[in-house]
Amino acid sequence: MTETPSQLIDGRIAELGDWRGATLAHVRALIRQADPEVVEEWKWRGVPVWSHDGIICTGETYKAVVKLTFAKGAALEDPRGLFNSSLDGNVRRAIDIHEGEEVDEAALKALVLAAVALNKAAAEARKRPRKA
Repeated sequence: MTETPSQLIDGRIAELGDWRGATLAHVRALIRQADPEVVEEWKWRGVPVWSHDGIICTGETYKAVVKLTFAKGAALEDPRGLFNSSLDGNVRRAIDIHEGEEVDEAALKALVLAAVALNKAAAEARKRPRKA
């Protein structure tokens, strides 16, 4: 029996067993609260991915940080300044969360919703017939 992506993410959280697992579980819950229709995926040999009409963000875990990388982060408004990593690129932006740091829940949910809206707009644009 093959595990679902959600089960694989549950497993990652459990195997971490420390602040990183707790942080990943917390941001996962916030993403799911912001967008109840979010699709959980497991890509690139073990990276949790949240999608809705395209990738919203990934949830990577490293020794000293939990990193949420927003696929189209450079195109999103970030009035609360959550993005603190991968700031030089033209497309992606990331949020590095270190042990003991609090996550601005409202601001994270707003970023998730903005990413969903951007993905939906792009999906709609792909559906429209092109003018000659």
